[in-house]
Amino acid sequence: MTVENDGFADTLTLARDDVSRGEVIREICVHLAPYQAGEKPITGDTVIAKDLTIDSLAIMDMVMELEDRFDVSIPMNVIAEIHTVDQLADTILELRARA
Repeated sequence: MTVENDGFADTLTLARDDVSRGEVIREICVHLAPYQAGEKPITGDTVIAKDLTIDSLAIMDMVMELEDRFDVSIPMNVIAEIHTVDQLADTILELRARA
């Protein structure tokens, strides 16, 4: 079996490093939008479990989707320490930088 490299893997590697903080926050906000309480906007200071109408199962589902999207794995003990959108974004960016 012969597999030819068409440069696709190189493109994926380059794209992995190009994620900005704003991009991560936007992606988080997209996932949190259905849980927005009233007219208050979702910002970096939004406390995920307190300011939104989201339960722990939905939080875990969202985290798993973000892990897939940004190709990271957030340990459970770290997830327990994340409270705000900014903290989640910072964690994702920090884990990407280590990879």
